[in-house]
Amino acid sequence: MFHRLAQSEIGRQGEGRKQLGERDAGISVASILVASVHPISLRASVPHNTRLATSSSVSAVGKAASLARIVVVYIVAFAVGLAWLVWGPNTAHLWLDSLIADVLATLVVFAASRYFRNSSCYDAYWSVLPPLLTVYWWVTAGADTDQVRNALVTAIVLLWSIRLTGNWAYAFPGLHHEDWRYRLLRERAGRGELLVDLSAIHLVPTGQVFLGLVPAYVAVTTSGRAFGWLDLVAFVVGLVAVTIELVADLQMHRFTRQREPGQVMASGLWSWSRHPNYFGEVGFWFALALFGIAASPSGWWWLLVGVAAMLAMFLGASIPLMEKRSLERRPDYQAVIDRVPRFVPRPPRRVQV
Repeated sequence: MFHRLAQSEIGRQGEGRKQLGERDAGISVASILVASVHPISLRASVPHNTRLATSSSVSAVGKAASLARIVVVYIVAFAVGLAWLVWGPNTAHLWLDSLIADVLATLVVFAASRYFRNSSCYDAYWSVLPPLLTVYWWVTAGADTDQVRNALVTAIVLLWSIRLTGNWAYAFPGLHHEDWRYRLLRERAGRGELLVDLSAIHLVPTGQVFLGLVPAYVAVTTSGRAFGWLDLVAFVVGLVAVTIELVADLQMHRFTRQREPGQVMASGLWSWSRHPNYFGEVGFWFALALFGIAASPSGWWWLLVGVAAMLAMFLGASIPLMEKRSLERRPDYQAVIDRVPRFVPRPPRRVQV
């Protein structure tokens, strides 16, 4: 899930538009999730030092026209999902109906990705959908749920969505570019590339983001527990997390515009953490988990599954991949590793010479 966050990572590492080498052949499916998701961002913010799409229908299309096409695709996708929710067979479980609608919408985006021969068509999907689902759950749940909690959950999800989608739109060059990891994963799949494109690049990130949203679903649909101190803590955590991501984005965009060749980002938040945007992304999902626990304390352990999966993806797949690639291309990056904390922000270490 979690794409677009890596845009900031690539900028910090100063990798530019270099061609892929054989050392990139070991890319994992989990790292693809970060490229398409987290984000997310979670993409998160995918790097657009990418390949040209081969579809003649988009080879000459600029950024504005590409964004317009993606907007149309998403409108159709969300209309299909809404049609299922309104007229489709009712499973009597709101969460399951929502998941089915989410999958159907993802299939529409997948069809567009195949048409454009560019799986980056999916990149913004998982940051645009969550606020729509949250509002739908709130409206459907009725007035007996805590309206203050519902409003705060929705506000945090909306702020997160605006920031992440805005960061994607800012860096998006157009449908003539596709994230290199998508192409690599399909090429390695051989004859199974269609299945890999559908599952690893589209459906799995959709499922992971939905899993992360389960606490938000619990928070806005559970009645019987009034707004309390844990809700306030969750809101503050979410607000701080989104702010960290926003500041990290702005600092990286400024650095990218002004940097010298070979220069590595190690100032601002990036001097306290090598991946502050990933830290903020995990903080956002943790805030949703806290909201869910506030509404349903007895289910606290399974409400943490979503954020745990996000954390495992970043620490176990995305960060190791990014840093391995940086060290191979830029040996002096080791100095940044020695000085700047990996994930949790804290003052930089002093390195003895």
